[in-house]
Amino acid sequence: MRARAVLGTVDAIAAEDTRHSQRLLDALGVSTRLFPLHEHNEQAAVGQVIRMLEDGKHVALISDAGTPAISDPGARAVARVREAGFPVVPVPGACAAIAALSASGFVDSGFHFVGFLPARQAARRAEIEVLRDLAVPVVFYESPHRIAECVADLAAVLEPVREIVIARELTKLYEQIVRLPLAGAGAWLADDPNRSRGEFVLIVSGAPEAQGLDAQAEKVLALLVAELPVKTAARLAAEITGAPKNALYARALELKAG
Repeated sequence: MRARAVLGTVDAIAAEDTRHSQRLLDALGVSTRLFPLHEHNEQAAVGQVIRMLEDGKHVALISDAGTPAISDPGARAVARVREAGFPVVPVPGACAAIAALSASGFVDSGFHFVGFLPARQAARRAEIEVLRDLAVPVVFYESPHRIAECVADLAAVLEPVREIVIARELTKLYEQIVRLPLAGAGAWLADDPNRSRGEFVLIVSGAPEAQGLDAQAEKVLALLVAELPVKTAARLAAEITGAPKNALYARALELKAG
């Protein structure tokens, strides 16, 4: 009700897609003037916003779904408005990442939000590799055009014992949320073409707890620790052996301590 009241009383609304937003405003009975602010015109549109604020007017910013400026247009607009000396007041609404986390069933004390991974496979896999050792769930956004490729890369780089939550079209008519083993996520998507439609939130469980290092990892790490700082030795041992970097670092500290 607060959002409805704000949208009905401001002087103008900057919207990611005015056609889509107009239908939503019509449903609310809001007749405030709309103008576009999206990824292709954000720099120019924010100039219009600032001029209106300088004239003493109030402007609201909305996106098609989710929260503006969270992997959606609006971050640059917010930054420039604040730089111009005007307050930015959040009116909480649906945020896809938080909505998915609240229904995920993961009980960890934190999470790591990534947003969209790179579009190209090599860069995407490299980014996933960087995130591999995080102990908390990792949250991604993905489009319907790349969802199958993204899930395949997550399964190829990460351990198959992990679980994944696939949440699509959150807060919309065809909302769907499933939690399943990462190794089976690709088959689940392929089983029904409708499962690859809409906007996605993916939540992957954190790195599995280390079960100890094998003999090769122990040998490589011991040789490196003898010559290098602990952090460097652990990083190189992980690259050479594929063993978890966190486990290698902990073991390297033990070796250094004697």
